[in-house]
Amino acid sequence: MNKGITTKLIQLSSRLEELNSLLSNEDITSNLDNYRKLTREHAEIIPIVELYHSYQLNERDIQAAQEMIADAEMREFADAEIRSGKEKLTKIELELQKLLLPKDPNDEHNIYLEIRAGTGGDESALFAGDLFRMYTRFAERQHWQIEIISQSLSEIGGYKEIIAKISGEGAYSKLKFESGGHRVQRVPSTETQGRIHTSACTVAVLPETNEISDIVLDPSELRIDTYRASGAGGQHINKTDSAVRITHIPTGIVVECQDGRSQHKNKAQAMSVLIARIRDKHISEQQAKQAATRKLLIGSGDRSERIRTYNFPQGRISDHRINLTLYKIDQIMDGDLSELCSKLALEHQAEQLAAMGK
Repeated sequence: MNKGITTKLIQLSSRLEELNSLLSNEDITSNLDNYRKLTREHAEIIPIVELYHSYQLNERDIQAAQEMIADAEMREFADAEIRSGKEKLTKIELELQKLLLPKDPNDEHNIYLEIRAGTGGDESALFAGDLFRMYTRFAERQHWQIEIISQSLSEIGGYKEIIAKISGEGAYSKLKFESGGHRVQRVPSTETQGRIHTSACTVAVLPETNEISDIVLDPSELRIDTYRASGAGGQHINKTDSAVRITHIPTGIVVECQDGRSQHKNKAQAMSVLIARIRDKHISEQQAKQAATRKLLIGSGDRSERIRTYNFPQGRISDHRINLTLYKIDQIMDGDLSELCSKLALEHQAEQLAAMGK
């Protein structure tokens, strides 16, 4: 086993003993926040240490079998034990490597989902609507909550742009690979001659930041405008200046929010989206430096990168990052994204394991 991995496992074994001692102290529950933190760490470490102990036990079994080889009567049995033991070691080592992979701190965060129509005019807006329905149906299957933050409707249906907040366990971990360019090939409903058109939308998945964020905004760098909202919402939404537009002057990022009845709520939502976008921009700039050496541009924030094609005439969806093609377009457009999400996650995990072995 890699020396660095062994060192890490020894450290975790020592830490587990320390945690067992701390949690056995009767006074530990006097500080509930600290108690929860320690129990969470204990739960994360224990399966790794137990697997490491299994690895060590298997090593001892192999060593014992090797000592029996000198005995002619036991040689055949010993050889079989050694082969079986080495196979087990290989499997256990792979599982340990997976458990030791760095966890994305944003995986359990809620997300902001942004979908924007791109090339293709009205058909692109209709596709943006189809994508939003796809993600909405997937969220419903996960029992997540969806809240529309802002939307710009197209005249014939769909969206020029829509931003929604999706809240639920593991939302970012499941949808973080959806960021990028989504291309559709189909015959639009407005097409009279049956020709296939190609249109595109961009999708951005941003983790919601914690209340105490590492992004500090200087009020002097913000321009906040209020105006009367337009669109659905009854009489009230059009009678007050409840809509809010915030511009971050250094980056030029603009966020608008008008779906809430309260100016205060709209401002808070817009500020949260702005922080998420700025944070995503910072991360994207850091990851862009490494993108050339990665096969997947996962989480890089490169919204122009075409990641997936939806070909309706052929009933297929192709993800270009992992060369995956699925002939189940109706199910996927109805929110059955589990296979896509899991295969993207597995590919990302494989890349991390490859990097760990270098």
